[in-house]
Amino acid sequence: MPATAHRLAGFTESVIRGMSRLASRHSAINLAQGFPDFDPPEELLVALERATRGPFHQYAVTWGAPRFREALARKIQRFSGVELDPDRHLVVTCGSTEAMMVAMMTACNPGDRVVVFSPFYENYAADAILSGAQPVFVPLRAPDSGFDRDELAAAFRQHQPRAIIVCNPSNPTGKVFSADELRFILGLAEQFDAFVITDEPYEHIVFEPNSHVHTAALPEAGDRVIVCNSLSKTYSITGWRLGYVQASPGVIEQARKVHDFLTVGAAAPLQEAAVAGLELPLSYYSELRAGYASKRRLFLDLLRETGLPFTEPQGAYYVLLDISPLGFATDHEAAEWLVREIGVAGVPGSSFFREPEHRYVRFHFAKREETLRAAGERLARLRLGR
Repeated sequence: MPATAHRLAGFTESVIRGMSRLASRHSAINLAQGFPDFDPPEELLVALERATRGPFHQYAVTWGAPRFREALARKIQRFSGVELDPDRHLVVTCGSTEAMMVAMMTACNPGDRVVVFSPFYENYAADAILSGAQPVFVPLRAPDSGFDRDELAAAFRQHQPRAIIVCNPSNPTGKVFSADELRFILGLAEQFDAFVITDEPYEHIVFEPNSHVHTAALPEAGDRVIVCNSLSKTYSITGWRLGYVQASPGVIEQARKVHDFLTVGAAAPLQEAAVAGLELPLSYYSELRAGYASKRRLFLDLLRETGLPFTEPQGAYYVLLDISPLGFATDHEAAEWLVREIGVAGVPGSSFFREPEHRYVRFHFAKREETLRAAGERLARLRLGR
């Protein structure tokens, strides 16, 4: 047969989803792919049932149903203070995965450079390659996953990037970027005329004393910030695939074209149902943070029983467990062994790093307490096995 495209040689299938499939084959507890094992808010379930009986089974407006975009604009303004015109500042997408692809294809020309912090969510490098851009990696440094400002500035000077991607809070490190750090990044973007593409699906899962800063709300943001976000994590609806791009009218006008020819539009009945989530009271978000803070405390306590080092996230719901004391040659070998022999699935950490890093396996704690305790009991065997 004819050869497939050369660009596909630059990345693999998703390691995260691959580990999820391996977990299913071995009936392991899946702490690899970051989805909850508990239901969305009752208000969303009621609204979904109602939407299935309503006139929402055909195409919505390509860039998002008007009622959904209006509710989304109100929710964004409530938390960030940014005033949005739902007709000019938003494009609704099939999850933040499509939102990032739309942002990259809108911002970048073939051959452009894009700065990506390492470790990074695995989609970013693939998105850059598929959009014809070339990723330039800048490391986040232990112990707090901060970046070296001189190193980042040097990357901008050397590569003249078209954009930088900032995942905030970060997957997989859990880093929450401060306002000062974001202003520094915006300053470089202004100096080198680059876009700042932020990925913010964990904006409401942040642990004290940290707080989430909306990059687009900073005075320095101007028209160069492109926000990618989703409803998946905030409302526990990862399977609904509802996301969005938020940007200036000039960017959104172009992003609509990309989105239209990628997917046409997100599911109409799900957009209608999700309005109920966007209109939940402020108390919902406080309870969400408190619930995840409790899960974090529990899971970190359970990991301490293994005797292995691990990261403590400032936000999001991921932990990198240092498995190097177990003596495996690679993190892939360790992760597969954990599924087969221990019965808990994580993600080999090397899939998030540009550097040759094989010390980590990533786990998530977006699970019920009983699920986390069951996983902890299994992982405690790691101490006994050494």
